[in-house]
Amino acid sequence: MLLAAIGEVESSSLRGRRLDAAHDAVPPVRGPALTGGSYAAIRDSDGGRYDGDPVWDRAVGPMQFIPATWRIWGADGNGDGIRDPQNIEDAALAAANYLCAGGRDLSQEADLRAAVLSYNHSQRYLSTVVGIIQAVTSGALAGP
Repeated sequence: MLLAAIGEVESSSLRGRRLDAAHDAVPPVRGPALTGGSYAAIRDSDGGRYDGDPVWDRAVGPMQFIPATWRIWGADGNGDGIRDPQNIEDAALAAANYLCAGGRDLSQEADLRAAVLSYNHSQRYLSTVVGIIQAVTSGALAGP
């Protein structure tokens, strides 16, 4: 449920895009440059490899990983031998691994909250994700 809720929050990154037959985002998802304005200032960590920006980092892919985080947590969720943040299967597995790190028990509220805040250190983000989980589990938010 947690991964789905985070995916729902991050899914705005897919607007105007599609997933191709390999489940890669087309065109690639690249967030705004992290120059320190509305977001943290994060100097380039990947030479533009993932985000196309050799000066500033940008969150990439459907799950919006920062390149330095992807380098550590990136995963091959579809078994093609490539860890690609633009691939939804790779990004979802990487997010799951990241959220469960350190032996977190996501059935425990404190661990769940810590996991979400480790993914995005914002109380507003935490409230949104927890709100989606509560709406789905209560039946107030139903799928198509």
